[in-house]
Amino acid sequence: MADQRSRTPDDTVADRTGAPTGGQRSDGQGSDGLRSDARRNRERILAAAREAFDAQGIDAPLTAVARRAGVGPATLYRHFPTRAALVTEAFRQQLDHCHQLIEEAVTDPDPWRGLCTVVHAVTDVQAVHRGCAAALHARFPGAVDFNAERDRAEAHLAELASRCRQAGILRPDFDLSDLSLLFLAQHGVAAGPPEVALAATRRLVGYLLQGFRAEGAPPLPPPAPLRLDQVHGVAAPD
Repeated sequence: MADQRSRTPDDTVADRTGAPTGGQRSDGQGSDGLRSDARRNRERILAAAREAFDAQGIDAPLTAVARRAGVGPATLYRHFPTRAALVTEAFRQQLDHCHQLIEEAVTDPDPWRGLCTVVHAVTDVQAVHRGCAAALHARFPGAVDFNAERDRAEAHLAELASRCRQAGILRPDFDLSDLSLLFLAQHGVAAGPPEVALAATRRLVGYLLQGFRAEGAPPLPPPAPLRLDQVHGVAAPD
């Protein structure tokens, strides 16, 4: 009987429905459904995307990402049909790390330590990977899982701040939008020369976190109406 499978454009093995078949094959196809050459294309696209997004932001032209990866736009879109898919996969490791830290911090018996741990970790990542900074705060239409993770992270940050306030650690006029203000200020610092971005970030964040504490805190002007998805001016890339 004739083999009912056919080759897809990026060299995965597919049946007549177009669905990649699973398992390891003698022709080089892996358990992820990709042949070795298609897997290399995917890895090149992700590496190029991280470079482009760090340099130009997550609204960098995807045609430029494809060119940097040495593939055609059609190949890029076969692997990543939407910008949201490419952004989240490009920074998946960093995003997962931040979300894991937030999940752990919210259970810390010392809420101030938990809050500081999260803020330092997130801003460190943002200083090193500028594209990841925008990915953390962007909201993508239709990216249900990513947006749900982001909403859960915001809820955990609000819970940590509430526990700190109840413990008398935060100044009485602290507002949750002050965290967005911190991330916005840090984003400006991280936009400087890469060789000083991390050190400058840690210095600035140290100052600002001290300013959040209640001891000897004089009154502040009213809080700015900021949300996390406004921090980088990125609401919904295509």
